[in-house]
Amino acid sequence: MITDKKTPYRLVSDEQLSQLRAREDKLFVERTRKSKETFDNAQEMLLNGVPMPWMGDWGTSYPVFISTAYKNRLTDIDDNVYIDFCLGDTGAMFGHSPEATANIVSKQVRQGITTMMPSTDSLEIGKELGKRFGLPLWQVAMTATEANRYVIRICRTLTGRPKVLSINESYHGSLDETLPHIGPKGKLELRSEYDMNPGVPKEALSRVVEFNDIEALERELAHKDCACVLAEPIMTNCGMVLPDAGYHEKLRELCTKYGTYLIIDETHTFSNGYGGYTKAYGLKPDFITLGKSIAGGIPVAVYGFTKEIGASINETFGRKGVSDPMGISGTLSANAFAIAAMRETLQKVATPEAFEKMFAGQERLSDGLDAILSKYNIPWSLTRSGARCELQFMPTLPKNGTNAKDHFDWELMYYTHIYLSNRGIVITPFHNMMLISPVTSDEDIDCLIKGWDDCLAELAELGRK
Repeated sequence: MITDKKTPYRLVSDEQLSQLRAREDKLFVERTRKSKETFDNAQEMLLNGVPMPWMGDWGTSYPVFISTAYKNRLTDIDDNVYIDFCLGDTGAMFGHSPEATANIVSKQVRQGITTMMPSTDSLEIGKELGKRFGLPLWQVAMTATEANRYVIRICRTLTGRPKVLSINESYHGSLDETLPHIGPKGKLELRSEYDMNPGVPKEALSRVVEFNDIEALERELAHKDCACVLAEPIMTNCGMVLPDAGYHEKLRELCTKYGTYLIIDETHTFSNGYGGYTKAYGLKPDFITLGKSIAGGIPVAVYGFTKEIGASINETFGRKGVSDPMGISGTLSANAFAIAAMRETLQKVATPEAFEKMFAGQERLSDGLDAILSKYNIPWSLTRSGARCELQFMPTLPKNGTNAKDHFDWELMYYTHIYLSNRGIVITPFHNMMLISPVTSDEDIDCLIKGWDDCLAELAELGRK
């Protein structure tokens, strides 16, 4: 949600930032002339010049068009090379085109892409996911958005309840139920900038509370009209927000108390380890949803659940063969191509050794960024978790979504992003999150640290004038 808010800890004046941005815009155009020409031509056949809206939202007047992506390097059509710390916003978390994944998809594409019949590889991914996340039964979807949608449908069916409780400023895909946000008056906002999906009957679909707010969580669940709580174990959409001590234990306790299913969305927090945040911190969800990175960037997602839930599904609908009673999934879901890619990625790419490298890289990067903030006496902070870190435009770490958004500064953020891009570095758009892959070298990390050092040194110096 883009707003015109400014952090009170910006460092420079509006005029100074505008001058810096003009300089970087000029350099950006000089470096990316073919991307500019391609973008202009694309207006004739693509809405706003891109095939998917987010591809145009990099804070520049046009996006960079990419020709190749390999490991943690991107090359654009102007032959500029970038070190990639965005990694497809997690989709390429283990690096672009991992060798094991690339080899199996090259083989599988000649053995059949989709048949709407199961393959034996599906048993292997079920075993692997159960071992990692602790839930025994799994199903496959095309995207994490779909996985969340199907799980919500199951929860509504099994509970007879209409509403979904989500966390303010979280993101779980393009779900009507989780797009509403808390507005300035502390309740669901039906109009204005806080309405991300106009026209949806929000009171009928949703309840929303702030992350870490146990009192609000119990108050809303006490209505006993929520089929489920859908939550990330840490917030990753609006500046990373970490859970307070005991938050997840209380979340589990309250869901059980009020007969509400607990869904943990591990799509981003798989970066916290072999079994995601769930295994690392001993969470006890009823459902887990997961997508993006589990097949090396091939579109696929999964959702897992307990045997008790599986039995309830069959008891509620009556098990007629193995047919789907709820309109769940689609013709291409669990196709042999995606299943083979997922099996190979989980078994040979997303290994414990890979996560160890990722965690070590994150600590190297975070230590370097913390040292920069200290060196220039900049009142910002850094959130660390697993293979990710996030630079926050505030002196203390945010406690919830509203707290994080109140310190967002889109003009400042997009200035820092274009500054890094012009020096051959890409980080995640929409916020300052940086992700380390197992193929990211120490030299790559040091390059990003230097990029931030140069950028912040200039901002700090101007701020003193």
